[in-house]
Amino acid sequence: MQRIYTIYIVTNKNNTVLYTGITSNLKKRIYEHKEKLVGGFTKKYNVYKLVYYEVFEDVKSAISREKQIKAGSRKKKTKLINTMNPNWKDLYEEL
Repeated sequence: MQRIYTIYIVTNKNNTVLYTGITSNLKKRIYEHKEKLVGGFTKKYNVYKLVYYEVFEDVKSAISREKQIKAGSRKKKTKLINTMNPNWKDLYEEL
């Protein structure tokens, strides 16, 4: 069975904070953010709204892409989100 890896960006209600992560189960991971089951940055800054994601079959490619996105400026992340989700709606329900 092939594993799928997802790079994702979540934000808060006012889209002022961006968090980039990686997971092998996107729906479960976003649920954890929404319910604040995970401590740390996302819980502290109330980051729960899924606004962008990319899917990979290879974990090395996924990790490399996550690092690339994290190293980018907020402007680059905003541009990336706008290509997939110009209205910054919560994509969680579409998973």
